[in-house]
Amino acid sequence: MTAAVWHSIRRSGLQQLRALQHARFLTTNTPVRLSNFWAQTGGIAKQDGEQADSHSMLVRGGYLRQAHSGVFHLLPLGLRVQNKLENLIDKHMTSIGASKLSLSSITTEELWKESGRYSANSEILRLKDRRDSGFLLSPTHEEEITSLVAGMVHSYKDLPLRLYQVGRKYRDERRPRGGLLRTKEFLMKDLYTFDYTEEQALATYQATRIAYNNLFDELKIPYLVADADSGNMGGKLSHEYHFVSPKGEDNVWSCSSCEYVANEELVEKRIPETNASSEQTAMVFTGISQDRTTKIEIYVPSTRTPTGKGTPGWDQVHEFVNLHAVKNTSVDLDTGIEPQTLLELLPKTTSTIAIYDIRLPQASSQPKSLDLTITRPGDACPKCEHGKLNVQTAIEVGHTFHLGTRYSTPLNALVAVPDKTEKMPMQMGCHGIGVSRLIGAIASMLADESGLNWPRAIAPFDVVVVATPDVPQEDVERVSKQLYHSDALDETSAGLDVVLDDRPIKSLGWKLRDADLIGYPVIVVLGRAWKANEEVEVQCRRLGFKAEMGLKGLGEQVLQLLKQL
Repeated sequence: MTAAVWHSIRRSGLQQLRALQHARFLTTNTPVRLSNFWAQTGGIAKQDGEQADSHSMLVRGGYLRQAHSGVFHLLPLGLRVQNKLENLIDKHMTSIGASKLSLSSITTEELWKESGRYSANSEILRLKDRRDSGFLLSPTHEEEITSLVAGMVHSYKDLPLRLYQVGRKYRDERRPRGGLLRTKEFLMKDLYTFDYTEEQALATYQATRIAYNNLFDELKIPYLVADADSGNMGGKLSHEYHFVSPKGEDNVWSCSSCEYVANEELVEKRIPETNASSEQTAMVFTGISQDRTTKIEIYVPSTRTPTGKGTPGWDQVHEFVNLHAVKNTSVDLDTGIEPQTLLELLPKTTSTIAIYDIRLPQASSQPKSLDLTITRPGDACPKCEHGKLNVQTAIEVGHTFHLGTRYSTPLNALVAVPDKTEKMPMQMGCHGIGVSRLIGAIASMLADESGLNWPRAIAPFDVVVVATPDVPQEDVERVSKQLYHSDALDETSAGLDVVLDDRPIKSLGWKLRDADLIGYPVIVVLGRAWKANEEVEVQCRRLGFKAEMGLKGLGEQVLQLLKQL
């Protein structure tokens, strides 16, 4: 590696990360040339029957190709986006003192059984070797990281510990869909944290949330942070990060007046402070417990249900009953049972449990007040007096969990602590970002009818230079090199991430349409204005900017545009 490369690597922050990424080009001191770069765009026109959505643009723009259902190959352009996103993650994980490692994608049934998460009916991809050892392709790595740390960390003096990886995960997805949004193989960033007191673990959790906010802020795309249910991950504190999008599969509720945001599982509403009326009529939904022994009767007020539709059956329970609230009563309700199967099993039950919504008079006999009705748009916010709740569909791209001792206890991740004779289980947290999903979500959020758009932080290149065939090649290279060294410390170090479209068999019009499809943040064109006055045309489609200018101040103008992206 040359001295110039080492000089650029020494610089800190984002410039250092970019210098590392472009080290292979610094020895030639020139921008990337598309004539030497495998950019497999699929042509400008859509293929027959292909939808004009962001995923088809990722395919036609040369970012990826589908290998199998729910499995994709990343092409060089896609890999550049992924690498830049990983560099961004590295930057913000380093800011909280996390060390990067790489865990194996293979785990074992035995380890998952120890944690209590193994299930023969789950979406885990299983492997069998010649010894029938019972291997799994990891959908997540809590078991493996806990086992690893348990064998290496034995004292509180070795804590806090923050470890993260960016690696492939696997899920036996029944219905892959949405391109990169729901796949069988996907890339995840996982941060695992270890502390020896709950107070320290919660401080770590808050530090991680700040790092996540800084990371998502750098993408400059609006996002929501919602209170969330931890599900089978364990723990009682978690938050989800969402992009609001019609392609999302999650419902996120927010208040019209305050900062209250919650997902579908945790959303609450304010109930008017009125006594339950004896005249309040109720309707009942009858379900069954997971072990099939107990009939569960759920009573909700009929005033919270549409009129004129008759009595709803169990197949409509999700439309009227907040099943997450029922689950929180410790009633082991089978929420996924088919109505016909339910009818066959109910006569065989041996006991009955009845639970009542807080609005019904029978609720007074319950030890806990329960709001069992689903939240509807326009319901009152639980946190402020005047706000109304609204719902939006969203794509979940990140999740933070405070796990406590959910995994450290069953997997014996114990440390010696002050003033105690017995070792104590470590307090853990896990914090994920769906890297491949985030790429698909950003493509979905920013694409328009002309093509993709990327935030500068993860764009494959900052700027593309295109020219008409009659512009001398030395002129094109001069402009490219000037841009390349903009924002650099000296002429031997990398500045802007520039690519030169020097493919000889393509016309200027084709290259411009191709540049729009790929989604370069800025396009610099050498055309008629160059031949007449040595002026270039600078385009930024996302900002609606187009202007002709000379070389003086060109780098500053491009940088000013990029700072807004």
